[in-house]
Amino acid sequence: MTDAVLVLEDGRTFAGQAYGATGRTLGEIVFNTGMTGYQETLTDPSYHRQIVVMTAPHIGNTGVNDEDPESGRIWVAGYVVRDPARRSSSWRARRTLDEELDAQGVVGISGVDTRALTRHLRERGVMRAGVFSGEALVGPEGDRRPVDELLDEVLTAPAMAGADLAGEVSTDEPYVVEALGPDGTPLDTPVATVAAVDLGIKAMTPQRLAERGVRVHVLPSTSTIDDVLATQPDGVFFSNGPGDPSAATHEVELLRDVLDRKIPFFGICYGNQLLGRALGYGTYKLGYGHRGVNQPVIDRATGKVEITAHNHGFAVDAPLDGESTAPHDGGRYGRVVVSHVDLNDDVVEGLRALDLPAFSVQYHPEAAAGPHDAAYLFDRFVGLMTGTDDPTTKGAA
Repeated sequence: MTDAVLVLEDGRTFAGQAYGATGRTLGEIVFNTGMTGYQETLTDPSYHRQIVVMTAPHIGNTGVNDEDPESGRIWVAGYVVRDPARRSSSWRARRTLDEELDAQGVVGISGVDTRALTRHLRERGVMRAGVFSGEALVGPEGDRRPVDELLDEVLTAPAMAGADLAGEVSTDEPYVVEALGPDGTPLDTPVATVAAVDLGIKAMTPQRLAERGVRVHVLPSTSTIDDVLATQPDGVFFSNGPGDPSAATHEVELLRDVLDRKIPFFGICYGNQLLGRALGYGTYKLGYGHRGVNQPVIDRATGKVEITAHNHGFAVDAPLDGESTAPHDGGRYGRVVVSHVDLNDDVVEGLRALDLPAFSVQYHPEAAAGPHDAAYLFDRFVGLMTGTDDPTTKGAA
């Protein structure tokens, strides 16, 4: 086995073995608590420039298939696992996980005490880190490079705060996901048409809309309001994605153009943060974020508690209790309520405008991977576009 070392920004190190490609990788190190869905995690563009630690100890047992990726490539900057599977054991597997990581040049490390690492990150907060293996661990004289030298490289990595990354993961060209009927065949006349701005969209999101009879035009993050209007949308959707929402000035201005026209809007994850900023609320970086498939969230309209899939390191700073007037431009967007709240830490998990047809959630109702408790939100968006929305009953069953 090839030696590997994980070096944290604060100087702590973890020794292990190379997993996937060998070499060097730098990024913000975060942990994911999901017991399943590692393939969807790896291919989620929201993890761009992040080294992901899996808290589940046994990873890779189902290998890699060609059906579950959420995008066309692995986006994580690095991968940290405790006990990789020796072989894959699923009839759907086409390759082993370490083969796929190696083929895509993703540097990983195994044999790490991920429980100790996760506790460290919970106490100290996420930080920059680097994984080094193979030639990246060898000095010019053939000796092992000192940790101080590796740490100097880690400290050169850019921080996630202030990073504007949506343009690095967004589609270059628009494309269409056609509406589907109940039997899975394309519909000639869709129920509605949506312009979905790709900030790092997961493949399952337009699929969930298509399953409800919606034609989805997926647009680049650089799109203008004219590009959006050219699709003749009944609604506009902003996707998940990486980076600091405070840096997404273009996307926030585009969203304000949408709100000014009173076009029905739905945003998830990064889209929730951008709705918050468009309305005039602040955003802030969480200590270690929410990443996994087991976060309890309450829908305040119904009182229903949902177990939800998360991947975010930033959150919206909005009043938790009662209605507030959106601060932007003297309150021109009217009243807003926090619609969903995380029951673990009271983080804002959703916003709903009361005087505009707009709402958003911080988590992933497409649930790839994860529970399907929040799938009703896509129905709520369809109802908002077709005039049949009732937030006091949707999802109550």
